[in-house]
Amino acid sequence: MNENWDDIKNQAVKWVEEAGKMLKESLYKQLDIHTKSNPNDLVTEMDYKVERLLKERIEKSYPDHKIMGEEEAGRHIESTNGVMWLIDPIDGTTNFIHQKFNFAISLAVVENGIGKIGIVYNVMQDEWFTAVSGQGAYLNERKLRQTQPVTLQEAVLGLNGRWLAREKRADEQSLHHMVRRSRSVRSYGAAAIELAYVACGRLDCYISFRLSPWDYAAGLVLLKETGHLISTFQNEGVPLLKPSSIAASRPGLHDELLHYLYDHKGFDY
Repeated sequence: MNENWDDIKNQAVKWVEEAGKMLKESLYKQLDIHTKSNPNDLVTEMDYKVERLLKERIEKSYPDHKIMGEEEAGRHIESTNGVMWLIDPIDGTTNFIHQKFNFAISLAVVENGIGKIGIVYNVMQDEWFTAVSGQGAYLNERKLRQTQPVTLQEAVLGLNGRWLAREKRADEQSLHHMVRRSRSVRSYGAAAIELAYVACGRLDCYISFRLSPWDYAAGLVLLKETGHLISTFQNEGVPLLKPSSIAASRPGLHDELLHYLYDHKGFDY
């Protein structure tokens, strides 16, 4: 069966918009907050509510599609065959709790392991980053330009400061050396937003030592549609069924980044 990706994208945007309104309405209510893998890995009842809402809408409209979400859905999935949705109900949950800003709903649709639709909704900014494979990427109604090469000396890097704080190595391939050679560094605390910012040119790259597929699946579609390079630190394709390192950047910068990242063993991440 051939899918109509434009129709699916338009329907998905409506569902994400519905979920976004629900998040905005919850902002100043008392949240039920828990921790997951560590004290800084937070989850709220809204993470679960948004994922369940999107899951219910998808299952009703596309019962043959698979669904993988951050909180509950799809942990049994072992293959990317067919059509699969990847959902991060609140990317940037810590920001959602503490800042009430800089958080997003991230949703991707892939077919046989190939990204077809990417949606990152920056909720409080009301910014929609959307892409359908082969049609370019958009910020709201504006089509994003194809990216241009940049060098490390000219680049603004997206990098979580925790990685720098935990680094032990001090040679010329250290993260600290990389950062000193760059123009500047930013961290927004939400991988989906940071990948979208690379796609639209607000950042020149985004680096993370460990992300899950729902963190980056939508961003991969946006980035490919704008001509960016995306890989693991070992310059391999990014997987969709297990966590991975990720380096996403403009052309010309990617090889420089991998020089610092390829064999990085400065700490146990």
